[in-house]
Amino acid sequence: MGEWYFVEFSKKRAELVARLKVRGVSEKVLRAMTNVPRHLFVPSVHMSSAYVDTPLNIGHGQTISAPHMVAIMCDLLDLQEGHKVLEVGAGSGYNAAVMAELIGNTGIVYSTERIPELVGSSKNNIKAAGYRNIEVFLSDGSIGLPEHAPYDRICVTASAPSIPQPLVQQLKTGGRMVIPVGDMFQSLYLVTRDSDGTVVTKEWGGVVFVPLIGKHGFHFEQKPYRHH
Repeated sequence: MGEWYFVEFSKKRAELVARLKVRGVSEKVLRAMTNVPRHLFVPSVHMSSAYVDTPLNIGHGQTISAPHMVAIMCDLLDLQEGHKVLEVGAGSGYNAAVMAELIGNTGIVYSTERIPELVGSSKNNIKAAGYRNIEVFLSDGSIGLPEHAPYDRICVTASAPSIPQPLVQQLKTGGRMVIPVGDMFQSLYLVTRDSDGTVVTKEWGGVVFVPLIGKHGFHFEQKPYRHH
């Protein structure tokens, strides 16, 4: 890919970030999204749309989230340097890359993905973009990743029928989780574990995500939805 493409993608990325700023996205998330080359995380057929604020099909009935939704979830998580993060649903690896920017080299993102082909492609995308603080696992994300628990933050990128208790149990005291919940009608929730161990759930608003398939998710494939 030549210098012209690099300049053009950089320009488009800057324009996208400017639009997100108007939407009230925090400065630290804007900086992270400025640093992540989204075009390396989308199929070549969609590369020209890499910096359009819309979800894109990545195959296997899955999508890469719209940039504004990635920004909203990252802001709700309030990611900090050194955090240990669990992501449920690696997809293309883009969301993990944005979170990796926010937690820095002293933090780590453990990402689960149930589709073998996406595990392979996300690993390739992450490597191509130069991230070394992301690990992707082929596993049922609805049960979490107990071998690396507990987590400072948990980000779920598919909608569950209810909040999976294994994920709540793997959240540190003082930790935060964002998760979409629902079938046809979905809402994004922020789940926090207070210092006394109390779990508090707050509804953010309506969203549309692909379903979370797994033991503590849906047990059937559904038509993939587009993120708002």
